[in-house]
Amino acid sequence: MGFCEYKQRRLLNLEPRNHSKLEQVTEFILIGFQLPRCLELFIFVVLLLSFLLTLAGNIAIITLVRLDQRLQTPMYFFLCNLSLMEVFFVISIIPKMLVNMVSLNKAISFLGCVAQCYFYFSFATSETILIAVMAFDRYVAICRPLRYAIIMNGWVCTYLVLGCWMGGFLSILAPIILLSYLSYCGSNIIDHFFCDYAPMIKLSCNDVYALLAVETALSSVVLLGSLTVTVVSYVYIITTILCMHSTKGRQKTFSTCASHITVASIFYGSSIFMYSLPNQGRSQAVQMAFAVLTSVVTPLLNPFIYTLRNQKVKEALKDCLRRWNEWK
Repeated sequence: MGFCEYKQRRLLNLEPRNHSKLEQVTEFILIGFQLPRCLELFIFVVLLLSFLLTLAGNIAIITLVRLDQRLQTPMYFFLCNLSLMEVFFVISIIPKMLVNMVSLNKAISFLGCVAQCYFYFSFATSETILIAVMAFDRYVAICRPLRYAIIMNGWVCTYLVLGCWMGGFLSILAPIILLSYLSYCGSNIIDHFFCDYAPMIKLSCNDVYALLAVETALSSVVLLGSLTVTVVSYVYIITTILCMHSTKGRQKTFSTCASHITVASIFYGSSIFMYSLPNQGRSQAVQMAFAVLTSVVTPLLNPFIYTLRNQKVKEALKDCLRRWNEWK
């Protein structure tokens, strides 16, 4: 019997477990991609390389910001925290996904599944808030340059970053607590590669209308609030840039926020498509493909966008590499 046939039989044996009210689900089965073995191994290698590059790129940015004096400004302080969030974000789901791709045992404990869901959405929410904070920072720097040092002082930046971290972890806490108290007395098979919120709710035998309403309201407030702050900030920024008389000055000013505009566009575009558009008419394969985009591709692109489009980061990286070669 070939491996693919054996694997198919294993998956077919993972029939939904009909649990009674007294026999609560203690683990879930993450089915994942369900692809031929050769293709699954290819995707495993691609995802593993993407994961390692994401870690390396974001850790490199964190290290540069901490070591280079030219990057000791609020803009790069926020960028350092964004990279840190990206590291934790990918660690929350990708290692388990990679293990499942090469293992026949795709089980994850109930508490492990809830924890994965919590950390995934907590770090994603923190990033959403931080992107708005970074847009506000660019607004103050470009539209209020004489007051920038006063407005964006060290304490303000620290409080803003703490607010991003706490906002992400606290805003998702209530829905996750409610999720953990649901009864799962039917199937324990999740048709996804990680413990996503919506597929978990679908498996519950409780009335989840109120829970869905709370989750939708919170996610809408965070996403639309962050998007509004970002858009309004850049409307003022672009208006200010267009009013400048010097072409060179406009180009130099715009280059300071070009990287953030690119990252924000990718982030909001993928998030809105993934969580805001109706799911009807989209297959689960398409859903998982866009989940890979938001959880693997976007965190991989961010450090390279900031490195390739930001002159100060490129100069700091070159100096760091030169000192490393001299030290060797």
